[in-house]
Amino acid sequence: MQNSFSPHIFSRFQPLKNTLVYDCFSNGQNGWMALMPNFTQAPDFDTRKSVVTKDQWPPVMLSSATYRYPGTHGALSGNYSLKISTRPIAGRYEDIPVPGSMGHAIKRMTFHNPNRKRLQFEMWFSYTAEQDRVRGDEDLAGLSENAIRAFGAGFDIQERGNRYFSGIRYLNSINGDITKKWQYISASEVTDNQWAFGTDGDWCKRGVDPQWYGQRYADGSHDGFKDLPNGSQQLCYNETDCKINWIYFRFLIDTQKREYVEFQAQDRVFDMEGIPITLIDPYKRIDGLLNPLIWVENDANRTVFLYVDSVLISQD
Repeated sequence: MQNSFSPHIFSRFQPLKNTLVYDCFSNGQNGWMALMPNFTQAPDFDTRKSVVTKDQWPPVMLSSATYRYPGTHGALSGNYSLKISTRPIAGRYEDIPVPGSMGHAIKRMTFHNPNRKRLQFEMWFSYTAEQDRVRGDEDLAGLSENAIRAFGAGFDIQERGNRYFSGIRYLNSINGDITKKWQYISASEVTDNQWAFGTDGDWCKRGVDPQWYGQRYADGSHDGFKDLPNGSQQLCYNETDCKINWIYFRFLIDTQKREYVEFQAQDRVFDMEGIPITLIDPYKRIDGLLNPLIWVENDANRTVFLYVDSVLISQD
């Protein structure tokens, strides 16, 4: 559909010619849901065996962002945002993600425009840790910013004979050490066994679901992500966990060239022109797949939150 929103929406977003999705979560959940196991196996709707356990990921929900001191924070627009959270459990960065240490939201769509070229994801978000404890006696000992390991957003796409993942994540902390840099989805030249943490026969193939598959290394590198050039950035994270500042996020890809084009966080723009996207053999039954996804991961044994006020997906 053509863009037909009020002027204040355009001042907050930078949509391409055709808007596919505008989800303001004060108006409802808009089809965003948690990733869940595939209940398809005999004898009683079991799931395929996998090294990654999905049944401990928390549900996606609408939230007024309520905290014990200020009460209800609300959203950038209205009362509610989409809240993606973790359970209060984490492992080391270089280990297989612990069940419950990540939260995911996904919206399930398909392509409709045969002449599609560029595709863009925009959102306003905020992130924080649960304000439930103080560690140590140093300045800001209760802030717990380093409890948040990473968060990001991307697309899971299958069209024109390939499946491919594209997206950006913010690597905030590695085993408690603040890192604060952007990385983009790009699979290393590894085997399916290495992609699945040294497991043979896992259902997932190299390049699929990089937010939780792909070997991780103690220096912050990852077989599913590469560092964005000059990608270090200090995002606005206020000095109390209940003071959440809304942050702008946008990334643009070319679905004809299968390349990244551009990324923006707050007021900083990164040129990604010509960076290739990893292509994967297509899966059965999902031709035309266009699934946007958002995720968050913790770096300590405490709950962390990613709040999303609104999402706009557009194409030309």
